[in-house]
Amino acid sequence: MSERPDFQNKQYEFAAHIRDPENSLAPPGIEDRRMGIYRDLFFNNLRNLLGTFFPVMRKIHSDEHWRHLVREFMKIHRAKTPYFLELPEEFLAFLQNEYTPTEDDYPFLTELAHYEYADLALRVSTDENDVHDIDPHGDLLQHVPVKSVLAWAFAYRYPVHRVAADFLPTETTEQPSYLAVYRRSDDKVRFLELNAVTAALLDAVENNDAGLNGEALLRQLAATIHYPDVEALIKHGVDALEEMRQLEILTGTRRAG
Repeated sequence: MSERPDFQNKQYEFAAHIRDPENSLAPPGIEDRRMGIYRDLFFNNLRNLLGTFFPVMRKIHSDEHWRHLVREFMKIHRAKTPYFLELPEEFLAFLQNEYTPTEDDYPFLTELAHYEYADLALRVSTDENDVHDIDPHGDLLQHVPVKSVLAWAFAYRYPVHRVAADFLPTETTEQPSYLAVYRRSDDKVRFLELNAVTAALLDAVENNDAGLNGEALLRQLAATIHYPDVEALIKHGVDALEEMRQLEILTGTRRAG
């Protein structure tokens, strides 16, 4: 393999120094004052961008700790996209797969990053619901409930939706926090906290490959979780489905079969 041209070597040296100025020398022959302008420009732009994308995470960290996270991201991660709106996904991947937490890091750090990323990803998603055969007012028991493609459900070990400067949990909750994050037709992103049964019901709606109607889904769910009162589960279940339809987590129903 042929050696890189000298100008490319200079580019690699320049980039390495920008990412990690303490451990990578600047290219020779460049005044440090000039290099300092680039060092500050790149770092501060990235720090501010990530702070905008992850506002809760930024708020609960000191300036020093936030700078540490951003610097580690610059040093370690190799982004695969030049697009600013895809930067949050790159930062999340860094936290999930590459970052080594310190004793000063919050135990919920990665989960909070994922929650904030989901919020942003929904805001910019170009996905659209196919509603040509959907009845927005259809019978949720007799017909097949349909989940919006702009509604995503997650289970977190920490109550990340409640994290704030005055609420920084140190222990996982006994039960996971089940959250549906969704975007409404007015483009506002909201979340709904679910219990374990409702989360399982929404999952059943999403993965209803057999095209079961709402009642059949609820009866199947009752059998799966060994619910003692099937009729009570159906009553509560249809109420939960109706709430999710009103919130636009469900788009409506289609006919079975």
